[in-house]
This record gives sequence, C-alpha cells and structure tokens, in this order.
Amino acid sequence: MVKRADFVLGETSIAPGSRKTVNLPVSVMADHTPVTLSAHVIHGKKDGPTFFVSAGVHGDEVIGVEIVRRLLGFDGLKNLRGTLIVVPIVNTYGFLMRSRYLPDRRDLNRSFPGSSKGSLASRLAHIFLEEVVARCDYGVDLHSAAIHRTNLPQVRVSEGRDGMMDLAHVFGAPVILTSDLREGSLRQCAAERGVDVLLYEAGEGLRFDEIAVRAGVAGILRVLRHLNMVPAKGIAKPKDASVLCEGSKWVRSPAGGLLRSFKAEGDFVEEGEVIGAVSDPFGAEESELVAPFSGVIIGRAVLPVVNEGDATFHVAAVKSTQAAEDAVEGWATQMERDPLFDEDEII
Repeated sequence: MVKRADFVLGETSIAPGSRKTVNLPVSVMADHTPVTLSAHVIHGKKDGPTFFVSAGVHGDEVIGVEIVRRLLGFDGLKNLRGTLIVVPIVNTYGFLMRSRYLPDRRDLNRSFPGSSKGSLASRLAHIFLEEVVARCDYGVDLHSAAIHRTNLPQVRVSEGRDGMMDLAHVFGAPVILTSDLREGSLRQCAAERGVDVLLYEAGEGLRFDEIAVRAGVAGILRVLRHLNMVPAKGIAKPKDASVLCEGSKWVRSPAGGLLRSFKAEGDFVEEGEVIGAVSDPFGAEESELVAPFSGVIIGRAVLPVVNEGDATFHVAAVKSTQAAEDAVEGWATQMERDPLFDEDEII
C-alpha cells in the first residue's frame, strides 16, 4: 500500500494520520500585533475527499465557533479518511470586536474572491479562498442571523445543483431553503472553483443556542459519514426528512413602535394569519403583521423596538404545512434527546 503524501498548508506539512493547527499570516494590527488565519488540519492515513468547515466569516457569529469546537472533539476523527480543514474563526478582527464586519466596515462574505493587493477584507478573502477553500472538494460554511435576529436551523443551497441538494438532505436540518448565489459570496466563488459548499444558518449573533449547535455538529458528521470520511458510530440519522422550501419573504413593519411576536421560529402559519403586532408607545395605534403565504417561520427579529420597514418575520413557503409541522416537531424531539459530543453544558 502506497503511503499518502503529506498535506502542506502554508509552510507546514501534516503527515498522514496526524493533525496540526496552522497559522497563516494575514496582517499586522496598528499596535504591531500579528493577525493570522488559524486552521486545524486532520490528515487521514487513507485517501478520501478534502473537506473544509468554516465559522466566523462574520465576526459576531459565535454559534459556528462552538460547533467547530465540538466537532474537533468527535472521537471518530481519529479514523478519518481524506483530509479535514477546520477554520473556527475566519474574521478574527470582527470576532475580537464582536462585530459582523471588518475594521474597514466591509462584509467579508461580499468580498470574494478578493485580491492579494486589495483592501483588508479583500486580502483576507483571497487568503482563505486560495489556501483553504479552493483546495477542497466539499465544505460547510457556518452562519447565524445578524444581531437582534434569530434563525431556525436551516441549510441553504442554490438551484440546479443536484449533488448539493442530496448533501443538504443528508445534513438533516429541519429546513432546506433554495437561494440564489450572491455576488462576492464565498458560496458563489467556491461554486466557480468546483467546490460544493453547504451554508448552515442557525441562531442569533453573539448568542449561543444549544439546539442550533447540536444540529450543526450532527449535520456535519452526517455529511462526513455520507462521504465515507468517518465511521458511523455515534452519528444519529435524522428522524424526519428536511422540509424543502422554495422561496421566502420577510414581513416588514408598517410602522415604528414596539413589536409583539405571536409566533416563533419553527412555527407554521397560514396565509393571512396574524403573526405579530406593532404598537406605538401610547397604545393609541396598532398595526398587525400577517403571513404573506402559508409556510414556516425560519427567522424573526428578537428586539421588540422596530422602525418602519424593519424586517420582523422571515416566512418560507411550503407545499404542505401539516407535513412540514410534523417533520420539524420530530426533529426538535430528536435534538433534545441526542447526547452532547463532550461533557460541556453551555446553556
């Protein structure tokens, strides 16, 4: 049997059957503190796909960082086939400042493919894309809603990519949402390079959500198992199939005031159903928020103070609300029963 070659990242070689954390230089802060892109590489003894998992592309998305931490503790990675590259925090600047953005106020996920001679965001995007993403066959990019919003755990894929839709069903999140590729996004540039990337959305910025974390870890492990990269032991199959949603719409506030939410993420609503209300501070005027069509709430605002035009509820269309409701209830029950992958209790 021919031994696998070492995996080289930056100036570091990782031998088959070993794992290392590699620090790729990115920049130097104004006070001369070096900034790196830190990646943990597990290089299996046997051949298999090269797979990346990234978190913290937006600096306030801390749920992904916790998913990565638990993933790296999974015992089955000792018998990994292929190579796994895990980047817990892509946007170090934003993470340290508890901000979605970089110091130049740019959104990293609109800065790809980037350039080695561009802005700070452009340079970071270029390093991450060329050194990590472009060298992989598959990947999962972990995200959460912006601050003061929360998302139901969901996987997003673009239409026309049947292989990715199959992996989305394997992941086993309650909802699969088809969404267009956005200009300058990691997912768009990865697709142009032939790298299949699932986008996982769950929870709220700067907050932990135990169910969202468990769903993320379980989903990634299912995909790795499906690709024959890890053994099946300790990986639970989803109890119910994911609900496929083809299109969604944000319900926006018709006025400024105080938002009272009558529905939560994961709830199913009928077209025209009242899902919330916005009232002025004196209680003199009240505006109802209604569902634009029958579907499932996949995201919502959690801050009760809203301005006219603010996004309040994100509703995704489904063909059968009853079948979808049964599926999400079964999924939630399974998540409550599944064990943690380590002994930590974070909630």
